[in-house]
Amino acid sequence: MDAFRISEAARLLGVSDDTVRRWVDQGTLPATGESPARIPGDALAAHAVELARTASDPTDALSSARNRFVGLVTRVQVDGVMAQVDIQAGPHRVVSLLSAEAVAELGLEPGSLAVAVVKATNVIVETPRG
Repeated sequence: MDAFRISEAARLLGVSDDTVRRWVDQGTLPATGESPARIPGDALAAHAVELARTASDPTDALSSARNRFVGLVTRVQVDGVMAQVDIQAGPHRVVSLLSAEAVAELGLEPGSLAVAVVKATNVIVETPRG
C-alpha cells in the first residue's frame, strides 16, 4: 500500500504541511511510526473524501451525474455566441465552453458560486511509474 510523506499529503489535500501535522497530532490522520512519518494512502484518500463533503452543492436538483464540482467562477470570456467559463473547485480548475446566452441567463461572472457537472463515459486513470 502507498504511504505519503507529510509534504506529499499536504500537497494532495491542498493544505499546509503544518495542517497535516496537526491532524496527525489530533488523531484525525494516522501516521506510520517511520521517521519521517508517512500517511497511509487509504487513510489519506478517506480524509480527502471527507474534506470534499464540506463544499455543499447549492442546487436542489436530482441528477444522474456523480461528478459535481462546487466552486467559484474565476473567469468568463465571451466571444460572439460562445463563451469560456473557468471554475475553481478546491484544487481543481474546471473549464466549460457554453453559449454566451447561457452565461447571461445563469448570471455567471467572476466570484459567482457555480457547480460544474461532468457526465463522462470515458475517464482515463493514470498512476505514476513505480
